[in-house]
Amino acid sequence: MFVRAAISAFLFGATALLGGASAAERTSASGPLLSAAGDFPVASDVRLGGDDTQTRMIVDVSRKIDVRTFTLANPYRVVIDMPQVTFQLPPKAGEAGRGLIKAFRFGLVMQGGSRMVIDLARPAQIDMGFVLDSVNDQPARLVLHLTATDRESFMRSLALESGAPQRSKPEAPAETKANGDSRPLIVIDPGHGGIDNGTKAASGEMEKAIVLEFSLLLRDKLEKAGKYRVLMTRTDDTFVALGDRVQFARARQAALFMSIHADALRRREGDAQGATVYTLSERASDARAARLAEAENRADVIAGLDLSSEEKEVADILIDLARRETKTFSVQFAQGLVGALKNAARLHQHPLKSASFVVLKAPDVPSVLVELGYVSNRADLKAMISTEWRERTGDSIVRAVDAFFRTRLAGSGQGSGQN
Repeated sequence: MFVRAAISAFLFGATALLGGASAAERTSASGPLLSAAGDFPVASDVRLGGDDTQTRMIVDVSRKIDVRTFTLANPYRVVIDMPQVTFQLPPKAGEAGRGLIKAFRFGLVMQGGSRMVIDLARPAQIDMGFVLDSVNDQPARLVLHLTATDRESFMRSLALESGAPQRSKPEAPAETKANGDSRPLIVIDPGHGGIDNGTKAASGEMEKAIVLEFSLLLRDKLEKAGKYRVLMTRTDDTFVALGDRVQFARARQAALFMSIHADALRRREGDAQGATVYTLSERASDARAARLAEAENRADVIAGLDLSSEEKEVADILIDLARRETKTFSVQFAQGLVGALKNAARLHQHPLKSASFVVLKAPDVPSVLVELGYVSNRADLKAMISTEWRERTGDSIVRAVDAFFRTRLAGSGQGSGQN
């Protein structure tokens, strides 16, 4: 009876949403449906309706697709998995919600798969989640209907959900086998990607795109030097879970791991600029470093991953961190990198910091996280999208890498530089 009542309520309010929704119910006015880029279906508009007891989401799609919905707790979320979709939703779509929907985000979560992650204002159950066929020149429509519930019922439903997806791992980028190649392997990790945009400049530039472009340039420079093998955790706009980034480097016995990011400050935090290099520490060097690590470590939550089974793995990694040699090498490289960057890029007033970043927790791979600058600072943003700045900064990082491995080889007497 409860579900039947929810369906009746949905049908009562569906006409406005599926047809000419009121301005109050629409996230944005719907424009003409765009053709599918790369033959992928296109999501062109989204509308929200309802209140804090029942809420509906309607997404216009260029053709019918299969979807799968499920819920996650801590925080309360609804996840909609679908085949790869080109999202061309109105600007700022998802930044504000309505009723039970606090906000939502969307994007590529793996090659061939897209995802919408909906943050809930309170516990809610999924009454319906399906896609309607296109009818009478109207696009296909993804329909989600939510009804408020309590935490106990939410957790009970969560436990009973059948077919809840296992943590999916994107395909690793193609790797060239070493074939006896003794050159050190460097893994470059462009932060964020896919559904996780990272920070965003006021003018619209996204961190995930800025750091990917820089990382590709850095890879080419390192490969051109001829001294290293280089791999990347992602080479396109794909989401990669934090644990998978760490495992990618460990499984390939990387000699160095560099995670590339670009920070931003909220308005009330004032202004800051310049590059910063972070190493791992369970005690952050300052409050801002702690805040940044907390934000970066939320990437898996942003993408709608269930982390309930991660505690033992994290505990094991923390125990392994007692291996001091790796930490020492990380700090040595970070210090050399700051020294090399000071002649090429503006540095933060405190350029060497530490915090508890998940991506730096490989116990056997020297690792640093490089914040190229602040997208919230106009001068930094202008630099980071400048070809000249990228070339100059990339060259400086290569020099720091050269110096790091010269020191390691001299100290070990080995020719490989591998761990």
